[in-house]
Amino acid sequence: MQTPQQLHQRYQQVRKLSEQICSPLAVEDYQIQAIIETSPPKWHLAHVSWFFETFLLKPHHKDYQVFHPQYEMLFNSYYETVGALHPRPKRGLLARPTIDEIYAYRHAVDEAMEAFFDVLENCPDEKLLFFIELGLNHEQQHQELLLMDIKYNFSVNPLKPAYRNDLANHRIDTTSVLQWHEQEAGLYEIGDSSNNFAYDNESPRHRHYLADFSLANRLVTNGEYLAFMEDKGYQRSELWLADGWQKNEQQPLYWQQDGQDYLEMTLGGLRALNPDEPVCHISYYEADAYARWAGKRLPTEAEIEVVLADKAIVGNFFDQDILHPQAAGADGQWYGDLWAWTSTAYHPYPGFKPLEGSAGEYNGKFMCNQMVLRGGCCVTSQDHMRASYRNFFYPHDRWQFSGIRLADK
Repeated sequence: MQTPQQLHQRYQQVRKLSEQICSPLAVEDYQIQAIIETSPPKWHLAHVSWFFETFLLKPHHKDYQVFHPQYEMLFNSYYETVGALHPRPKRGLLARPTIDEIYAYRHAVDEAMEAFFDVLENCPDEKLLFFIELGLNHEQQHQELLLMDIKYNFSVNPLKPAYRNDLANHRIDTTSVLQWHEQEAGLYEIGDSSNNFAYDNESPRHRHYLADFSLANRLVTNGEYLAFMEDKGYQRSELWLADGWQKNEQQPLYWQQDGQDYLEMTLGGLRALNPDEPVCHISYYEADAYARWAGKRLPTEAEIEVVLADKAIVGNFFDQDILHPQAAGADGQWYGDLWAWTSTAYHPYPGFKPLEGSAGEYNGKFMCNQMVLRGGCCVTSQDHMRASYRNFFYPHDRWQFSGIRLADK
């Protein structure tokens, strides 16, 4: 666990970054909620502040004055044990509070947290320090969601506006040849094994038997996915799970045809599709269908974790400021770029116990009907990533930065 001084510095960095992410937005952009899955940027900014106010300041800071009594209901996401909450589909209808009022709320919470850190630095409390670290990791998750949601919100606009016009197109011209990492059968341990922060769903560490397997050293590219489409992959029911076939998708989420070519919506606006970049914004159903077509399969989450545990956490993350997946380099593509779908349903590990109190709602109650993704993406902060990290989405979801890594045997 980090010291109060370390957490204090990290708090300032993380909170500043959320506002930096939103700095290119116009006032009108803060309000949009294009689908139920997305949230308005101003809601994200308020909700992550609500987290610190609700779980730290209100119960543990004796001099704290609540900023606004109704914000607890407006910016509660899904914590039933906290109290009433505003329906998720209606977040985009909240014209008030204004964005100026939201920033005033953030800054009031930050000011109170500064005083709170002064107390903790003189009298450290492990439970409270853990909650601060949980809140910071929670905010980093919402920074990723902010960029995902902004991209979707902009994509429904016929003008296809860019979130930022200064983003680089690409830094690697052509992808590397796909190679296979061979892993021998054995009894492996997976799950959190460090003394650093991890979510409760990464524990407990436990043994898991794996048969011999091979894992692709990079993600599937746009060009490779185009071959699947040209072979009528979307029209061949034998490749699809029944639920996926009913979705009747015909191409990845942000593609649009331009004559014989394709364009792709990015955070830098509409661009020509680069065949060497990884295919992204793919549902689990699309990933599974492609793997069947290719004569391969999707890896399990344990297979990916065992391989990633021996790799350095380097790659195309938010920190590289590209905000779009890149072609794989000579060393392959292990972390970053895109979250890779696995064939593993999001279930608790053997012996899993959620955190006590309201924090127990963070992960445990979502362990049904979702699939696990691994490895981070181009809008994940690098210091937020670890080999044991379990992301999860519903199999039909496509607005997240998700892609395909193949496995064999």
